[in-house]
Amino acid sequence: MTAKSQPNKTMSSLAGKTGIVFGVANKRSIAWAIAQAWHKAGAKLAFTYQGERLKENVEELAGTFGSDTLLMPCDVTKDEDIARVFSDVGAKFGKLNLLLHSVAFAPKEALEGLFINTTREAYRVAHDISAYSLVALARGAEPLMTEGGSIVAMSYYGAEKVVPHYNVMGVAKASLEASTRYLAYDLGPKKIRVNCISAGPVNTLAARGIAGFGDMLKHYEAHSPLKRNVLPDELGATGTFLASDGAAAITGQVLYVDCGYQIMGM
Repeated sequence: MTAKSQPNKTMSSLAGKTGIVFGVANKRSIAWAIAQAWHKAGAKLAFTYQGERLKENVEELAGTFGSDTLLMPCDVTKDEDIARVFSDVGAKFGKLNLLLHSVAFAPKEALEGLFINTTREAYRVAHDISAYSLVALARGAEPLMTEGGSIVAMSYYGAEKVVPHYNVMGVAKASLEASTRYLAYDLGPKKIRVNCISAGPVNTLAARGIAGFGDMLKHYEAHSPLKRNVLPDELGATGTFLASDGAAAITGQVLYVDCGYQIMGM
């Protein structure tokens, strides 16, 4: 068969897979970029939203995937919310293959000034929402991932090196990355893979809460080997790779998608 006569059809890398996305806030969210890529690759997705304030945004976006797209409220600090979400997903899909964790929060005052001034409560909240939630969500997803699966979490370079003003969120992301490794070990025998994407700075709703974020974007553009910032579509492509069978032997890893910034010493 010649190239010209081959059918104009390609198999989607995530065809037949089901997934759930935690962390979409609006159209600029990294979670939305990855969700769009997963959908384009053939996955059927469910979404959660945090509070009534974000419901309309997420509802409008998820609706572009079809009127029957499953949309559920979920406060990741509440075990009963998490249990309900996975019960609903099980009823809707019968199984689960993919999970995206793009959830992080710290009180605004903890992302300003000095890390040493972080309050006990701000430290607790940042770790509960940004790191422990991955453990809780993985535990909820495990019984539904009967065919194995891929869990992808979003991290940032502030987990590894000091980024001024990132403060307690950097410490929470370090906990997230360590949790990824321990979860990868626990879930590996069930063919469930757990990885992190460490993205360069992206102009999202959450990022704008970090003091000096605009300067951070300029710094990355000036100092990364590619002399630019990462694009949301590129994070979507990486998320799709980690969700696909092409990454079947990759687990417990932190994959840097930051135009090479992480390799630089100065």
